[in-house]
Amino acid sequence: MKVNVILSPNNVDDLYYTGKTTVVIDVLRATSVIVKALDAGAKEVIPVGSIDFAMKISINSHGGQTLLCGERNTKIIDGFDLGNSPAEYTEEVVSGKSIILFTTNGSKAIVKAKYSERVYIGSFNNLSKLAEHLVSLDNDVEIITSGVNGVFCLEDTICAGALAKKMKEINSAIELNDVTNASLVLNEKYGSDILQMMKNCEHGILLKENGLESDIELCAKVDNIPVIPYFTGGEIKLLKDESNKA
Repeated sequence: MKVNVILSPNNVDDLYYTGKTTVVIDVLRATSVIVKALDAGAKEVIPVGSIDFAMKISINSHGGQTLLCGERNTKIIDGFDLGNSPAEYTEEVVSGKSIILFTTNGSKAIVKAKYSERVYIGSFNNLSKLAEHLVSLDNDVEIITSGVNGVFCLEDTICAGALAKKMKEINSAIELNDVTNASLVLNEKYGSDILQMMKNCEHGILLKENGLESDIELCAKVDNIPVIPYFTGGEIKLLKDESNKA
C-alpha cells in the first residue's frame, strides 16, 4: 500500500485518477465545510467546477430543498444562499437539504478527481476516522492538496502529512512517495499548533483580513467531526456502512 501526495490538482491529468482511491483536502475551507454540512444533516453536497454550472443546477431544482453555496476569492457570491464558512452550515439551515457548492479551489479539485474509483473528503476535523478507513481498504491512496489557484499551500500539505502519519501509525508497512515524506516533515515542524500555523499561512492571513478568523478556528480543530464524506455519482454523502468498502 502506497500513499502519494499531489501538491496541486494541476499537476496531473483528470484521467490519472482512473480506478484510484483519492482523498481531496482543502482545509481552508471547502472540505471543512463539507464535513460540517454533512454532519449537520445535509442530504448531500454537489461540488461544481464553475459558477455558471452551479446556477444552472439550482435553476433546475425544485421544492426549496436546495441551497446554492460557496465563494469566490473568500467572499460569498451574489445570489448564493450561503458562503464558505463552516459556522453557516448548522442543522437548522442545512438538514435535509442538497447543497450545491462552488469554491475557488476545493470544489474544482473534487470534480477533477471524478474518475477515481473512490473519492473521500479530508480535513483536520475528520482526520483519524478517515485514516482508519483508508488503511482498512488496503489500496494505494492519492491525496490531492487543493492549494490556492493551483499553487502549493502550507495548510493543505500539512493536513496531508498528518493524514499519512496517522495511516503509517496504523500500518507501518505503508510506503510513502517523496512528496508525502516532505509533507510529513512539514507536519512535524508545524503540526503541534495547527491553529497558529493556519493563522500565519498565506490563506489564513487573507481570511483574517476579510474578517473570517473564526473560520480558521473551526477548520483547525482535529478529530471533532468523525465522519467520512464520500463522493460518487456527482454527489458527496456520508459513508454509512464501513463494512461496505466504498
